[in-house]
Amino acid sequence: MASRRVKAERGDAGLPDPQFNVLAMLHAHGAMTPGQLAEAERIQPPSMTRTVNCLVELGLVAKTEHPTDGRQVLVDLTEAGRAEVHETRRRRDAWLTGRLSQLTADERARLGEAVELLRRIAAS
Repeated sequence: MASRRVKAERGDAGLPDPQFNVLAMLHAHGAMTPGQLAEAERIQPPSMTRTVNCLVELGLVAKTEHPTDGRQVLVDLTEAGRAEVHETRRRRDAWLTGRLSQLTADERARLGEAVELLRRIAAS
């Protein structure tokens, strides 16, 4: 539920999660083929092609020729796409910081303990 509330904070483009996830993936890993993006997001290539084409139309990503495989294209962020990632993350961080600041010192300490427990569970 908390992650859903954080994800409700969006940049100016108001992108749905699947489109923002593509921008975030490109921001983290650099240019990728649509096939690589589809695999990373665990969706079918035709769905990713639609998502990429929508992001191209919005000016958030650009397609370029693949340097070694003429049958493929690379997808990368434009400056507008990079700005959208930064703005969305800024808004999400601000929302979470605001909520955390409303907790008591004891609540923040318990939250820190819970985070450590969850990390141990995830690592096992």
